[in-house]
Amino acid sequence: MTFRPAKAKVGVLVSGRGSNLQALLDAAADPAFPAEIGLVLSNVPGVYALERAARAGVPTRVIEHKDFASRDAFDAAMDAALREAGVEIVCLAGFMRLLSAGFVSGWAGRMLNIHPALLPSFKGLHTHRRAIEAGVKLHGCTVHLVTPELDDGPILAQAAVPVLASDDEDSLAARVLAEEHRIYPLALRLLVEGRVRVDGNRAVVDAPGPGEGIRNPEM
Repeated sequence: MTFRPAKAKVGVLVSGRGSNLQALLDAAADPAFPAEIGLVLSNVPGVYALERAARAGVPTRVIEHKDFASRDAFDAAMDAALREAGVEIVCLAGFMRLLSAGFVSGWAGRMLNIHPALLPSFKGLHTHRRAIEAGVKLHGCTVHLVTPELDDGPILAQAAVPVLASDDEDSLAARVLAEEHRIYPLALRLLVEGRVRVDGNRAVVDAPGPGEGIRNPEM
């Protein structure tokens, strides 16, 4: 009998429709994928991402940020929910809240974000409009490890698309989104398989070696 190690359990933080969540759910449905989605947590009730998770049979939680007096208190509640669910890796998928330094520190090296631009360019919001206004010829998306600085941290994967003369914000966003759906599961696989080595602010992708990986063999 072939031994199959347990899959890494992933928690996904969402605030909206959850198209990148769907990409992760679809990837995790493959028996060969090394991670499973163990919890989808939203700070907004009733969003479509929660419906996507329910359809996939994934547990969901809603923790509304407005119910807490401070960002630290809200983040502590999220942290407790993730750990209670046995989550080992956190993925941000359209989560529209800034995270406290304490929360980020607690998941250092184990939290991914996807940003709709080729970082370090166009950090923050309205990336597609700003790319068109800047006249760049290439735009895209980035998956990176989360650090306390906004849209910063070692980059695991990027994908580029051309910016066409006929593009408006919506057409460019749609082309970038297709690439987001492709590279987010790829970056998660790299992290889970222990193929990411952080050197300063650089993420170097290595071939996996014996015993490597983010997972504790005793977990």
